Amino acid sequence: MYGNLITTVAGFLFAANGLVNWPLFMATILGTSFVISSACVINNVLDQDIDAKMERTKSRPLITGEVSTAGATVFGVALGILGILLLSLWTNFFVVGVGVFGFITYVWLYGALGKRLSVHGTLVGSLSGAAPILAGYVAVVPKLDITASLLFLIIFFWQMPEFYSISIFRQKEYANAGVPVSSVIRGVKSTVRQIFIYTILTIICIIALSATPLGTLSYLVVMLVFCARWLIVAVQGLVDTQSIAWSRLMFKYSLVLLLVFSLMISINPYLN
Repeated sequence: MYGNLITTVAGFLFAANGLVNWPLFMATILGTSFVISSACVINNVLDQDIDAKMERTKSRPLITGEVSTAGATVFGVALGILGILLLSLWTNFFVVGVGVFGFITYVWLYGALGKRLSVHGTLVGSLSGAAPILAGYVAVVPKLDITASLLFLIIFFWQMPEFYSISIFRQKEYANAGVPVSSVIRGVKSTVRQIFIYTILTIICIIALSATPLGTLSYLVVMLVFCARWLIVAVQGLVDTQSIAWSRLMFKYSLVLLLVFSLMISINPYLN
């Protein structure tokens, strides 16, 4: 939730370019937060069999019995209806479309199908993970231009190193739960190579964003520094035999990069 809302806010502020429509901002953030919350709740309902087998999810309320399946389902549906209603009344068609796309992709294409059936499930899930920043941007600029595309691709590609890193240091848990993630199906070495490739793709898109009409030199310089460090960590993974320790470092630094990126595009209007 926090990560998704951070990117939503960042996308909105980047597009606003210093001229923030605060009622639109609040409607976008509240509506998007309800849709994301709905998707998370419904996903928890669908994932109970998997969550019960994994260390990091076995304490979720549905697994411990604190919340009933029926109660969670009603709560999730109510959140989704409220979110779409807010977006429909106070934003625009593009934001509503992105919200519906993100919900369907995360809950059904990823949660109910992709994650359980294919090693490519993470790619499908990344589509929904990139929806919030796009929603923030199109709330202000109601069109899918090159800037919107780059913002979407940055978060889409970024999720692969982030999640694949998790899949390495939690490989046994995913294997026990029967989830066909990359580290389980392809092995750690192949997954590390995939992490490196997607790191490169993310960096290319981050740099390309500086060439758009809203790009600034300050953004480019700061992001080059952090991307260089992230790339060094990714390269270390190709030769590091301590894959568990490295994957945790890669995961943590991926989060750092996301926070820096979100901050830089949020304050971008005040840079030069």
